[in-house]
Amino acid sequence: MLFEGLELVSALATLAACLVSVTLLLAVSQQLWQLRWAATRDKSCKLPIPKGSMGFPLIGETGHWLLQVYSKIFSHEALESYLPKIQLVIQDTLRAWSSHPEAINVYQETQKLTFRMAIRVLLGFSIPEEDLGHLFEVYQQFVENVFSLPVDLPFSGYRRGIQARQTLQKGLEKAIREKLQCTQGKDYSDALDILIESSKEHGKEMTMQELKDGTLELIFAAYATTASASTSLIMQLLKHPAVLERLREELRAQGLLHSGGCVCEGSLQLDTLSGLHYLDCVIKEVMRLFTPISGGYRTVLQTFELDGFQIPKGWSVMYSIRDTHDTAPVFKDVNVFDPDRFSQARSEDKDGRFHYLPFGGGVRTCLGKHLAKLFLKVLAVELASTSRFELATRTFPRITLVPILHPVDGLSVKFFGLDSNQNKVLPETEAMLSATV
Repeated sequence: MLFEGLELVSALATLAACLVSVTLLLAVSQQLWQLRWAATRDKSCKLPIPKGSMGFPLIGETGHWLLQVYSKIFSHEALESYLPKIQLVIQDTLRAWSSHPEAINVYQETQKLTFRMAIRVLLGFSIPEEDLGHLFEVYQQFVENVFSLPVDLPFSGYRRGIQARQTLQKGLEKAIREKLQCTQGKDYSDALDILIESSKEHGKEMTMQELKDGTLELIFAAYATTASASTSLIMQLLKHPAVLERLREELRAQGLLHSGGCVCEGSLQLDTLSGLHYLDCVIKEVMRLFTPISGGYRTVLQTFELDGFQIPKGWSVMYSIRDTHDTAPVFKDVNVFDPDRFSQARSEDKDGRFHYLPFGGGVRTCLGKHLAKLFLKVLAVELASTSRFELATRTFPRITLVPILHPVDGLSVKFFGLDSNQNKVLPETEAMLSATV
C-alpha cells in the first residue's frame, strides 16, 4: 500500500513538473516571438506593434492601416507585376547553380535566392552584386542571433545581432535614398513603393527610420520560410522523379514548353499558373508534409471550452500546424508524399475548415501566402523545364525542425543545364574528360 502511495506521489510530481515545464516553455517562446518583432525595428519606430500572436505584418498581425497596405502589396495586380521579375531571378539562379562545377548546398542557396528576390523584386533595390553578397552575410548574422537571450554583453549573440542590424540598416538606408532619388524607367510598383504611397494616403508620412524598419520586416518575413519550402520542394522532386515527370507532362500539355524544354517566353502568367492543377497539388503537398514553421500564437478574445477545459479570455494559446496535418482525419496515409490527395477527384483538404493550414487560419491567416505559393510554383516550373539535378550524397539528409524546418546538411545537389533535347549539359571540363579520343 505504501509502495502504491509512493508511486502515486511520484506520478503527480512528474505531472506537475511537466505542467510547469510546458508553462515555462510557452512563456519563454512567447517572449522570444516578441523579441523577434522588436529585434527588427528601432526603438524610435512609431509603426504599431501587433497584438495577439506577436507575428509579422506578413502573417496578418498589424494595425488597421498597415493591414490595408499589405493587402495591396500582395494583391492579384501586384503579384502579376512581380511575376516576370521573380521568374528572372529564379532563372538567373538556376543558371548559376547549373554552371557550378561542384554540388551546391541547396538550403544555403535558396536562402540567397529568397533574399535576392526580396531585395530585387519586393523592394526594387538596384544593389551591386558584390554589395548584395555582403548585405546577405550581414543579414544571416542578424537572423542567427534574433532568438538570442537579451543580454547585452560583449561577444554575446544579442550584441552581435544588434550590431548586424545596425550595419543592415545603414545599407538599407543607402538603398532607400538611391531608390527615392531614381524613379525613372520603372514598369511596376514594388512593395516599398506601395508602402510609401499608401502611408501618405492615410496621412502617415513615414520617417526614414520607419522605412528601414518596414523594409527589414518585409525581408525577414519573406526569407526563411520560403527558403525552407523551396528546399523541401527540391528534395521531394529528387525523391519522386515520377512527380517531376508529371509536372513536365502538364507543362507540355498546356503548351508551356518548347521542344528544347524552355518555358515559352511571356507565357507564364498568373492565370496560366492557376490552370496548372497538378502543380498546385504538388505545392500543397509539400506544404502539408513540410510546413516551415511548427505553429503560432493567438490571444483568446472570448472565454470558451475545449474538450471539457475552459480557456479564459486574454490567455495566449499556441496551435500546432504540424500536429494538425499529422492527425487530421481527412488525410489518408499522412506520411506518404501524395500530391493527388489534393486533386479534384479526391480533394482531401475540402472536408473541413482547419485540417490544412500551412499559412495559419482564420482572419489572421498569412497575408503573404499568395506570394509564397507564386514563388514556389515558378521555381517548380523552372526546375521542371530548364534543369536536371541529382542528389550528391548516398542518402537523403535527416530533417530538423529547429529553428525552422530544413535538412541538417543543407541538401547537397548537383545541377546541370539542359540541351535542346532536355539532356544534361556537362561542365566543359567534365565533358572533355568523358569524350571519346
